[in-house]
Amino acid sequence: MKIVIVGCGRTGAFLAGLLAAADHDVTVVDLDRSAFTHLAKDFKGTTLLGSGMDLDVLRQAGVDKADAFITLTQGDNRNLMSAQIGKQIFGVKQVIAKVNDPIRANTYRKHGITTFSRTTILGTLLDAMLKNDPEVGEILVKRARAHEARMADAL
Repeated sequence: MKIVIVGCGRTGAFLAGLLAAADHDVTVVDLDRSAFTHLAKDFKGTTLLGSGMDLDVLRQAGVDKADAFITLTQGDNRNLMSAQIGKQIFGVKQVIAKVNDPIRANTYRKHGITTFSRTTILGTLLDAMLKNDPEVGEILVKRARAHEARMADAL
């Protein structure tokens, strides 16, 4: 699959590494050249310096041929704008945007853009930990800690 990821912070870099290691054609776009240092040294994909809202940059990244387009910057507005461009202008079938505001995330989901909200994920995790199934919460915390340790080792 051809996958374009906008945002090369820790989440974007980790996801890009997983997808590239699974032999997907991955291109990562970021405004800041130093963000690419988050990628593993053996990253097999492509990096592109530029804005995920710039049509020319997205064309250069190959979003017009992408099977999936994922926006993972720190800003909800940037993620949603990029996602809309990918979906409506380039016609990417699978578009996913990280949106911290769960109300916004739900609104865009209704418009065909898959969203995930760390706020909602954290709330669900805490609910599982504090209520009915503390074992699920403990398992998730252990996995999160293991992931953090792997990320620290990769740096």
